[in-house]
Amino acid sequence: MGPPLAALAAVAVPAGYVAVVDPNAPGHYPDCPFLTATGWWCPGCGGLRCVHALAHGDLTGALHDNAVAVLLFGVLGVLWLRWSWAALTLGPPVRVSVGARRWALIGLLVLVFEVVRNLSIGAGLAPPVV
Repeated sequence: MGPPLAALAAVAVPAGYVAVVDPNAPGHYPDCPFLTATGWWCPGCGGLRCVHALAHGDLTGALHDNAVAVLLFGVLGVLWLRWSWAALTLGPPVRVSVGARRWALIGLLVLVFEVVRNLSIGAGLAPPVV
């Protein structure tokens, strides 16, 4: 269980920091360089606020801040549980293979999310301005 627990700690420590240091208060974290340069929300914009909201049990707020991040956190959580179960039961290593087509589909979905959240019809997907 060493590697799964190490990975959990590597995620829990920064998430714990974000849970304590509110990204909604200005001055704690740097601005997104993509947002600063273009005025557009990038796919990661609102991610820290999303983690903060999830840490405080606010799923609605987390979805508003960054819906793709919530989806990604859920998928990563399931993959971590599978990895931990395999390590615990001493079964064969769990292999997660994502082919080129799946990477292309994931990239396309993230790109669509980025564009839609910057249009007036997707304004609900954009994080609040701090």
